[in-house]
Amino acid sequence: MSKKVERMKVKKQQVRANHVECHQKFQARIHEAEDSMQAQHLLIEALVDEKDSLLQTIHGFQEANNAPAPFDGDWEEESEEEPEEEEIEDIPLGEGEIDDE
Repeated sequence: MSKKVERMKVKKQQVRANHVECHQKFQARIHEAEDSMQAQHLLIEALVDEKDSLLQTIHGFQEANNAPAPFDGDWEEESEEEPEEEEIEDIPLGEGEIDDE
């Protein structure tokens, strides 16, 4: 009986060790994901700053060349005529069967 208890204790220790190892691997993956997200956030901030700088440069060139103001995003779409919907004929119940003649 004591051998069985010993085997159960060893098995319990192995399960616990396996659980700890899996938990540590999972935590490492979480930290990697967080680091990656933080790096992506910093990259996005840098790209936005670069875009703003480029827009200022373009605006400066346009002013220097007396060019028209840059596109401001306020524009109207031309309305497209929507095709008229075809009317669907109501088929009374029992009359919708296919005639193979």
